[in-house]
Amino acid sequence: MLLAQLDLDLEVFNGPFDLLLTLVLKEEIDLLEVDLAEVVLAYVEHLERAGELDLEAATEFLVLIAALLELKSRLMLPSEEEEEGLELEPGEAAEELLARMLEYHRYREAAEHLRERLAAEHGHRYRSAPLPPSLRRLSIEAAEAAYDPERLARAIGELLRSPPPLDLRHVRRPAVSVEQRLAHLRGLLGSRSRFSFEEAVEGADRLTEAVTLFALLELYKAGEAQWEQEVPFGPITVVGTQREAASS
Repeated sequence: MLLAQLDLDLEVFNGPFDLLLTLVLKEEIDLLEVDLAEVVLAYVEHLERAGELDLEAATEFLVLIAALLELKSRLMLPSEEEEEGLELEPGEAAEELLARMLEYHRYREAAEHLRERLAAEHGHRYRSAPLPPSLRRLSIEAAEAAYDPERLARAIGELLRSPPPLDLRHVRRPAVSVEQRLAHLRGLLGSRSRFSFEEAVEGADRLTEAVTLFALLELYKAGEAQWEQEVPFGPITVVGTQREAASS
């Protein structure tokens, strides 16, 4: 329940409760003439009609009515007792009431912000209990053993240890060099002006074919040969250039 919905019918005021607070703070209504007991009774009657208790609104009402009671008690004390027992003048007490209201409003906005954050994260909660046995891949005992400090230290130690050298004896080393395939291609160009790449690698293995392709690129880079290919992935024809013919 919002305090603006609490209508008061007092001897000196008729209207919502929040308007009464405003008029008291502006000193347009003398707080001494306001019967705060009637305000409390009106609030209780409103709760009975509503049939439910809004804890947030009830807390707000209690804070404000307590501040009004304190301010009114300061105004009602005789001047001698006021000088001896009170440190605040009535005007200062009104300012203190306003400061308390503003502070309460800030706390209320902070609580609303936290409530919105909690609602935005609805459905995302950390489990405080282990999974049921039917959903576990490992037992709790095995999972806890994985976090044993000694076992973790051994795992980190294995990571810091240098690995053994790789055994490359099973890797086949090239049996042919680029220089050998260059000599082979130059020999073919010396006997004819053009030939197909399939002729240059006839009977060779895949490694020799790859080395022959590198050799052909070297010939192209040196300006000794070019190649032709009419369609993608089609046959490649190697053609000798005039420079290669002149040198031969």
